[in-house]
Amino acid sequence: MTASTTPSAPRSPVTVRVFSQRLSATLRGARLARHLAANQLHAWGIPHRTEACEAVGLIVAELAANAVTHGRVPGRDFELRLSLVTGSVRVEVSDSRSGPPLPPAGPRGVRPPQDLDEQGRGLVLVGAFADRWEVVRRESSPGKTVRAEVDLPGWLSLAGPAGAGQ
Repeated sequence: MTASTTPSAPRSPVTVRVFSQRLSATLRGARLARHLAANQLHAWGIPHRTEACEAVGLIVAELAANAVTHGRVPGRDFELRLSLVTGSVRVEVSDSRSGPPLPPAGPRGVRPPQDLDEQGRGLVLVGAFADRWEVVRRESSPGKTVRAEVDLPGWLSLAGPAGAGQ
């Protein structure tokens, strides 16, 4: 028997769902990122106003605001990418800035802000709401990606039929 005539083994359903959107590096783009994230989570079966949806929304808002404020390169967009993977939601916000200012590589490098500091609370909030986060260089183009994950207890009850909400 050849490979083309061999019956295929039963496959388990696809359990990774991905949403990706490029947005203008403006305050309007940052606000839109949070709304898109909440709507996408709802489409994946994670209702609005749940703890997970609120955590992801706050993380997206902070990372998108950072991309617009600190990572903006004139004429370049930023990218929001959400992945619903087994056990968690992964949030990735990528911008085109390679040089300073660079965020710390992870939670250990974040300095807590002083009481009168006007900035510096965004990554502290990301660290408080994310179960994990890191900063990585973009592989295909200049810039960086800040990646955060929020664990979803009870993932299997949210998975639904394969392909739904993609």
